[in-house]
Formats: sequence, C-alpha cells, structure tokens
Amino acid sequence: MATLRDIQRRIRSVQSTQKITRAMKLVAAAKLRRAQERILAARPYAAKMGELLGNLVSAAGSDGAPHPLLEQREGPRRQVVIITADKGLAGAFNSNVIRRALEFVRQSNVTEVTLVVVGRKARDFYRRRQWTIKRDLIGFWDRLAYSHASELADYFMQQYLDSEVDEVYLVYNEFRSVASQRPVREQLLPIPRKAEGEGDATAVDYIYEPDPRAILDELLPRHVRTQVFRALMESLAGEYGARMTAMEAATKNAKEMIDVLTIQFNKARQEKITKELLDIVGGAEALKQGAEA
Repeated sequence: MATLRDIQRRIRSVQSTQKITRAMKLVAAAKLRRAQERILAARPYAAKMGELLGNLVSAAGSDGAPHPLLEQREGPRRQVVIITADKGLAGAFNSNVIRRALEFVRQSNVTEVTLVVVGRKARDFYRRRQWTIKRDLIGFWDRLAYSHASELADYFMQQYLDSEVDEVYLVYNEFRSVASQRPVREQLLPIPRKAEGEGDATAVDYIYEPDPRAILDELLPRHVRTQVFRALMESLAGEYGARMTAMEAATKNAKEMIDVLTIQFNKARQEKITKELLDIVGGAEALKQGAEA
C-alpha cells in the first residue's frame, strides 16, 4: 500500500506535468491563430489559380504539344512527399499521415517508389524502412516561409523535367478545424487536367497577352510552388490545432488524476490518524487495567 509520502510525491509530479501541458496548450493556441489566418488567406488564391489554369490549359492544349509539366507519362517512377511535424505531443496528427502514406506506398502499382520526407517524425519513421529517401527537410516549421516551399517545388519540377520521376504526390494533414485534421493525398506532378467537360458551365473566355503558352510557362511553376506552400501551411495549422487539443485533454486528465490522488491521500491520512487514536486508546486502557491490578 502506498504511503502518504508516496502519494504526495505523485501529486506533485502530476501537478508539474499539468503546468507543462497547460503552458504548451497556451503556446499552441497563440501560434494557431496566426497559422490559421495564413491558411485561410491562402486557400482562395490557390483555388482561383487552379480555376484560371484550367481554362489556360484548355486553350493552350489545342495549340500544339502540351506543356512539359502537364505531360502524362506511363513510367514506373513515383515520388511521395510525406509532410509531418518535427515534434510529437500532438495526438494522432503524425501517425495518421504516416499511416496514410504507408498505405499508399504499399499499394502503389509501380516498381520504383522514392520518398521526400518533410518533418522529423516522417524522417525517423521511414529511414528505418526499405524505401529510398531522396531528400529530407526538417527544423524549419517555426520560421516557415514561401522560400521553403519554393525550394521544394523547384526540386520536384527539376526532377520531373529531367525525367527522373514520372509522378509526384503530396501526403499531408489538411486543416479543417482546431479539433479536426484530415490526412489527404494530392497529385502534384504532372499537374492534373480537368476531366472532359468539367467546369464548362463556368468557363471564362479570357483575352491572352502575349499568348496562352507564354502565360502557362510563367503560371504553372508558380502554381506548383503555391500548392506546396499551401500544403505546408495546412500541415502547420493542423499541427498547432492537434497539439492544442491534445494538451487540453492532457491538462484535464491531470486534474482528474490529482483529484483521485487527493482523495486517496485524505483516506490514507484518515486511516493513519484512526490507527494512532486506537493505539493511544488501547495504551491508555492497558495502563488503567495495570493500575487497577
């Protein structure tokens, strides 16, 4: 049975943990607000660019050969970009992405699969597996900028244009709310075309200057960089939301544990006091009987 000192030590330990989880929750909440504002501001831009490119691709496709970033290949080389966090203590945030990516990699019907891992959690997991990691990127989340996305996107596009890979997919957590992050998989390269007839009702007849192909040469690389940046921002906002939720639950659980331990401490102290009183009463009774004898 635990002694009073043992229970007091456990209470102090849980209280220290509670202070840490509460502080981590507050830090995550402060960072989440800025990250959420950034991703909500970026989504309309990315969506509008995708809509514009759909019309541009349709117009340029009828003029001759497709743009190299739109070229559909049948090669067996696939690259999967897995985006996780550098740190844990965020519930199932990292494990959900890793599991989703692992399923996709295992189910890939291609002979050659390479990985690009973003975040320490993905790197630590996949470097112990049999797949080839072409590149990793860690230690930048606290200072995430467009330059990080641009560097990654240029790397993907260069590999694709050099015919080193035939497909590039992104696997990351999409931020939906503070308590909800959804693992998603998106094709980055080749840039997906709209299906036949898709979006015809809202198609816009633009006037192009100088011409659709020249505009594609400028916009398609920018579109790829934007999609990578959006995925990174989605993951960052999702990480803060997941950590805030996890630390809130941990703080609540610590409070409940402290309450249970406090009750145990009071019961143990009461039992000890009762035992001491019984010993005193028993001793007094023994002395009384001895005096009478």
